Amino acid sequence: MTRHSLVIVGAGPRGTGLLERIAANAPELYAGSGLDIHLVDPHPPGAGRIWRERQSPLLWMNSHAEDVTMFTDETVEMAGPVRPGPTLHEWAGLDGRTFAGRRVQGAYLRWVYERAVAGLPPGTIVHHHPRRAVRVDGPREGRQRVWLEGRTLPLLADLVVLTLGHLDAEPDEEQRELSAYARAHGLVHLPPDFTADSDLSALRPGEPVLVRGFGLAFVDLMVLLTEGRGGRYEGDAYVPSGREPVLYVGSRRGVPYHSKIGYGLTGARPPLPRFLGPAETDALLARPDGFDFRRDVWPLVEKELGFAHYHRLFTAHPERVSGAWAAFEEQYAAVGPAERAALVASAVPDPADRLDLAALDRPLDGVRYGSPEELQAGLRRYIEDDLRRRHDPEHSPDLAVFLALLSVYGQLVRLGDIGPWWHGFFSHLASGPPGPRLRQMLALSRAGVLRFLGAGVTVGAADGVFRAAGATVPGAVVEARALVEARLPHPTVERARDPLLRSLHADGAAATPDGLLAVDRADGRVLDRAGRPHPRRFALGPHTDARGSGAFTRPRTGGPAFRQNDATARAALAFLGPPKAPAAARRHLLKESS
Repeated sequence: MTRHSLVIVGAGPRGTGLLERIAANAPELYAGSGLDIHLVDPHPPGAGRIWRERQSPLLWMNSHAEDVTMFTDETVEMAGPVRPGPTLHEWAGLDGRTFAGRRVQGAYLRWVYERAVAGLPPGTIVHHHPRRAVRVDGPREGRQRVWLEGRTLPLLADLVVLTLGHLDAEPDEEQRELSAYARAHGLVHLPPDFTADSDLSALRPGEPVLVRGFGLAFVDLMVLLTEGRGGRYEGDAYVPSGREPVLYVGSRRGVPYHSKIGYGLTGARPPLPRFLGPAETDALLARPDGFDFRRDVWPLVEKELGFAHYHRLFTAHPERVSGAWAAFEEQYAAVGPAERAALVASAVPDPADRLDLAALDRPLDGVRYGSPEELQAGLRRYIEDDLRRRHDPEHSPDLAVFLALLSVYGQLVRLGDIGPWWHGFFSHLASGPPGPRLRQMLALSRAGVLRFLGAGVTVGAADGVFRAAGATVPGAVVEARALVEARLPHPTVERARDPLLRSLHADGAAATPDGLLAVDRADGRVLDRAGRPHPRRFALGPHTDARGSGAFTRPRTGGPAFRQNDATARAALAFLGPPKAPAAARRHLLKESS
């Protein structure tokens, strides 16, 4: 009596999303009455490591609660059925504009997981193995063996799907050298990590700490070392506890990510996609000699973002433009970059109303201050201006650009590994911190707990200390005995600490030039170095070159991850088919396996 077996390695949001799609598609594609689904993850199913409920209550999500869903809608282009469900704010009974705590999101994900399990067909048994998977082997045309840490016998699987999520990485050469210097001189060096998992106890009160990285990992670090150590906010002021270190933060850009937009869209939405849609993406993929991102893709992205910006400016703020939208749109579509700049200058009188992507991306390029104190005041003004703009509907073209960024992302994930630059650009413009976090940043700066280093920051080690310098204040140097790399690890398949991913690569799985696992973009099957898809191994998530913008997404935005989950679920169910000798139908069970 053979039962089919599916092993999913990674039971966080991506694994949960796949499980939901299996449940949604099974009535159409799976006629069998016996299926074992093994979820392998040392962390709780649903939330996984990143969204586990056991973490500091001070840490928030980075999205409004109304912008978080694990459920499909009719905007998702997929073959499977839509199975609607509540957004986070509907499920938790929160104001939609709330930035919920990560514990709340963890509870939501646990509920989504339990609902997905309950929706599986009769006879399906879900086993959770709270362990790490360390290796997968087996013949291409036969059952796979998935080896678990601490167990002598493998799990046997007809199919294996890797939904590993974000991974740790071995340090690169620079990080190894800095860590070795720290050990030799009694310093503190914290390499790239998930901040919620970092041991921050070695960062001592009152002492300077150099921080390299000004994105979301820094925001978590800031929270845990201030409020997390007993400080508190009173209005616009921060009252220190005396247990905080002094954080000196800088990065390549030298500024925090742009604030989340604090208002909703009213009136007409920009009709997207316009210049980078499925047809243009298909044409790029069909090029026999491939494509270059900067030469072939970026001009389409730039034109799409500009289209959304000016559509909103003309339709919502007509008093700030000259001429009619229809005439402007026709000319905008027809001309190249140089002519577009002239067209915009003639139709949009105020330069502040024109879209300048370079200035948005690198606002400190060419900016110089005469002293560190001038830099502190200048950066506070920059953050204050950003907060005002991102919370003022008079600047609603910013929201239109945000929507265009989401639309563009949905197309770019189809192109595979396009390099890291785009993801940094997208995050800086579209995935910044909640406005209240930037207000806290201002309060910490005024209290002297937070100091800005500016752009182009370099870090070195000499004379028994770490030293940081930046381009924004020429000649200024800060010394400290502690250095924190406030950024996520970059786990290539060769440097990932995950032994399963490394062993797959060693056994012949292909990787892109940037070190991502190569997969078939149609359904996520793992590719070998000859480009052949493995019939029994799939992979989804940020470790692959089909990475989406996240395991969950905003409602009604097409959700690339949902589309990928659906395609993989359907391919898996079609492969499995009915078992050879179905067991008697039983109700599905949820079982915890040791």
